[in-house]
Amino acid sequence: MRRNRRSAFTLIELLVVIAIIAVLIGLLLPAVQKVREAASRTKCQNNLKQIGLAMHGYMNANETMPSNGAYSASGGTVTVTNAWSGVAKILPYIEQEALFKGIDFTVGYNSQVGISSKRVGTFVCPSEINDKGFGTEATYGNKHWMLSYALNEGSWAVLTNKAGGMAVGDGAFMPNRGCRALEYTDGLSNTLGIAEVKGFTNRVLGTPTTVTFASTQSPPSAAADVNASSPFGLAGVSLAAFDPAKYTHVEWVDGKVHETGFTTVFTPNTVVGYASGGATYDVDFVSATETNAGDTYAAVTTRSYHPGCVNALIMDGSVRTFSNGIDLATWRKLGTRAGNEVIGSY
Repeated sequence: MRRNRRSAFTLIELLVVIAIIAVLIGLLLPAVQKVREAASRTKCQNNLKQIGLAMHGYMNANETMPSNGAYSASGGTVTVTNAWSGVAKILPYIEQEALFKGIDFTVGYNSQVGISSKRVGTFVCPSEINDKGFGTEATYGNKHWMLSYALNEGSWAVLTNKAGGMAVGDGAFMPNRGCRALEYTDGLSNTLGIAEVKGFTNRVLGTPTTVTFASTQSPPSAAADVNASSPFGLAGVSLAAFDPAKYTHVEWVDGKVHETGFTTVFTPNTVVGYASGGATYDVDFVSATETNAGDTYAAVTTRSYHPGCVNALIMDGSVRTFSNGIDLATWRKLGTRAGNEVIGSY
């Protein structure tokens, strides 16, 4: 009698097939990741484009760009006259009118957790790995939500307390007032408007918070200077005790520079290393927050999860990608609205 024999893979053949599949996956995975990153970068650029259109819509309606917070000083006391950020003021122009109508701008955001706890998708880059809320609140779970895009508040000084009153920085946006179109004398196409930042970036603060300077301080030349007893050359300022649970860019409602702003002290994705407790953190620095009597100088760096670059909105409404290697002098020139610099190509 003839016996029927069933055909089957041998163990060696099975291992060969598995090895071929593994090689194919290894070849395809980088390509898939590149496609995914390209899609994320395109979505990120579209977010910036929408924010730019919203900013210009705001300007058309109000004749100025929105201010980023508002403060007044009397002697050694600073009063918050409007805590809300510039990005909060453009909500109606990004199809968030219902959220906007719920805001009472005469009251601080900390008492309006129903607003501050909300996630606004247009403010979050799809590559952001910390897309989450911040702080604990009984009703809403969190008090605030992070953001991935911040306003250009200039090259270093953000808000200084002078004898004649508070002076603002040289960026496209600032506390206390918004700019009219004619104030961008460098040209809208030569002025940075909004750029990417990373939510939940560690921060270091200056102390004491009452130091004022007779003249405007020059921006630092090296990121390592944050570790000095006079960080970044600010005489009379030292660093407060570092808290690894304190972050920047975790509150889209807040008009302070460390929450909704950036400066062009350093080029995109510069590592500002600060050593504490046996670890090194990539930090943002603020000499004194805008609510303190001291001058506010800030090294708040544009950062991105896109490899080697950040996306940014130019004030003319165009979106550009800037590499980490952009010349520092050019980057700082792009950060000023009326510096009268010759920039050339970039």
